[in-house]
Amino acid sequence: MGDVPARGGFRNKIYRDDAVVLRCQKLGESDRIVTMFTRRHGRIRAVAKGVRRTTSKFGARLEPFGHIDVQISESRSSLHTVAQVEGIDLFGKNFVGDYPRYTTASAIVETAERLTSIEEEPSIRLYLLTLGALRSLAGAEHAPSLILDSYLLRSMATAGWAPALDACAVCGTKGQHRGFSIAAGGCVCHDCRPPGALHPSPPALDLMLALATGDWAVADGAEAAPQREASGLVAAHLQWHLERGLRSLPLVDRSSGPS
Repeated sequence: MGDVPARGGFRNKIYRDDAVVLRCQKLGESDRIVTMFTRRHGRIRAVAKGVRRTTSKFGARLEPFGHIDVQISESRSSLHTVAQVEGIDLFGKNFVGDYPRYTTASAIVETAERLTSIEEEPSIRLYLLTLGALRSLAGAEHAPSLILDSYLLRSMATAGWAPALDACAVCGTKGQHRGFSIAAGGCVCHDCRPPGALHPSPPALDLMLALATGDWAVADGAEAAPQREASGLVAAHLQWHLERGLRSLPLVDRSSGPS
C-alpha cells in the first residue's frame, strides 16, 4: 500500500489485489468503468483511463470474466482508478464463439455482482467460488449448465439461502423428502408440506445435492431430464430470494446436455 499526492492535499492510497472482472461500461470517448470482484476488498468500481484506445497497453486485460492482478488508486468517492493491471487468466478468450459457455459465464458474474450488494465488503468464499466456476468453465471440465447450477447452489449457501436438500426445511427431519417449497426453504416432509409444494423427481434432487456438495461423479452422470428439472428449481429458488430476476439467466443455453 502506498500513497500518491493529489490535488487539495488529499493523498490517494494505492493497493494491489487480484480480481475477477465482472462488468465493463463505456465512459467518455476512451475510458471504461470496470466492476471487479477482488479477493481482499470485495466488489469495487474503478475507471480505466484510455483503455478503449488502440494504443492502450492493458485494455484487453480488462475484459469481463478475466482473472487479473490489479493496482487500484483510491479516491474519496466510490469510483477509484486502475493504476496498473496484469492478466493472470483471461478466461473470456475461451468463450468467444461458444454461446453456452458465454451465457453461463454471464450468469455467474451477474450473480456475483448481485450477491455483493455492499461495495468494498470482502467475501472471500464467494470470490473463490466465482473464480473456480469460471476456471472450470474455461477448461470445459463439466457441462456448462452443471457448472452454473453448482455455482448458484454454493453461492446461495454463502448468502444463507441454500435450499434444504437432505432434511425437511421446516422440522429438520433427515432424509430425502419428495415435497419442495421455495418459500419454505427447500425440501419438505409430508407433514410440513405447504399447499402448492412441488414434487421433484428423486434423480433431480440427487443431482441438486451432488452439485451442492461437489460430487461430480454423480453430477456428470445425470440424464438430461433431471438436469432440466434441477436447473428450474435452482433458478426459481435463487430468483425468489433475490426478489427480481437475473437478466442473463433466461439467455443461458441449456441444450448442451451432459458433458
